[in-house]
Formats: sequence, C-alpha cells, structure tokens
Amino acid sequence: MKQNVVIFGCGGFAREVHQIIEDINAAAGNEVSLNFLGFLDGNTSLHGTEVHGYPVLGGLEWLDQPHAAPVHISVAVANCASRKKIVNAIETGGKAVFLQLVHPRAWVGNRVVIGEGTIICAGALVTTDIELGRHVIINIGATVGHDARIDDFVTVAPSVNVSGAVLVGPGCDLGTGSAIIQGKTIGAWSVVGAGAVVVKDVDPNVTVVGSPAKIIKTRQPGWHQE
Repeated sequence: MKQNVVIFGCGGFAREVHQIIEDINAAAGNEVSLNFLGFLDGNTSLHGTEVHGYPVLGGLEWLDQPHAAPVHISVAVANCASRKKIVNAIETGGKAVFLQLVHPRAWVGNRVVIGEGTIICAGALVTTDIELGRHVIINIGATVGHDARIDDFVTVAPSVNVSGAVLVGPGCDLGTGSAIIQGKTIGAWSVVGAGAVVVKDVDPNVTVVGSPAKIIKTRQPGWHQE
C-alpha cells in the first residue's frame, strides 16, 4: 500500500532525502510504495515555491489540515538540535507518522535495529548487532561496525568510520571523515570535528578536533535546548 510522504526541510540534505525516496520507488518497480507529496519548511518565504519540481506546501501547520490518509514525514535536517526541536513539535501535534528511510544501495545487516525516523543514505555500511536510535542520520559512505549503539538524534556525516562496540550518545554530531576507534564512548550532545580521530572516550557537551582528538570547546548541559 502506498504511503503519503512529505519531507521537512528544503536544503541540500532534504534534496538528498528526496533522491532516496525516488530511488526506493525505482527499486520497487511497478509497486511504488512512497507517494511523495512535497516539502515542508519553517521559512515562510519558501512556501509556494518548488524544490525538485515538487511544492513547498507550508510549515508544520500544514500537518494540522485534514488529510484523506495518514501522512508520513521525514525530518531531513542535519543539525541535531534543530532536528530534535522539529520532531518534538511534530509529536506535540500528533498529526504525522515518522518515516524510516534506507537507501536500496545501503548495506544493512540482518541484526540491525533501526529507530523511527532514521535515515540511512546510499553507500552506508551498517554491519551486525547494531542499534540505531530514533531520527539518526547515517550519511553517504559512512560505516558502523559490530555491536555499536548510536543513540537518538545523532548525525553521522559522510565517510565517518564508527568502529565496533562504540557508543554514541544522543544528539552527537560526527563530522565528515572522522573516525571513532573500537570500544570508545562519545558523550551526549558532543561534536566530533571533520577528520578527527577519537582514540579515547569523549565527555558530553564538548567539541573535539584533530588526530588524536582533543577538546577545544565545552558547553553547559542543555545547551542544545536554547
């Protein structure tokens, strides 16, 4: 049965997510499963415009309108804190179902648990005995090794390598090309800079950069709610 689908966001990552939807439908052949309706965005200047030939239907208030069938939504916003706020607003309204998306050319093992709203992009490799939380992004070419756990609202940028038995706390942002070695923990709402190599546990609410990764910034707990 077809699912009516919208994407929240109109930026580059949202357009990549739209491509995932098109590729899922192409792989399904004649049994198209995702009926894409258009985009939503909080920027009112975009309302009524088009992205990829599809309308920007409005903001979250569009979900409050009566619809003939349930609407499934993918929150395609790479910033972890912004994504969480948008998801919280959608959950408060209770008008949509979150869509889980896995690109047909991602490699995902049989023993991987994937939370609602999570997006796995083309070329990603997610091996075995792994838990991905809610609204996680595994971007193009990223790898996640055995027994890893990636908590809610984490963004794993392109070409990141997460080794086996790594724990990534909620809201973390792992920058492009970074690497986390076996068995390390990244504390909640921390940022790993692009190209960083994490060789020891990372505290919550910090930014680390370099090889080996070192702290360059510390934030107060709850900073992401501001």
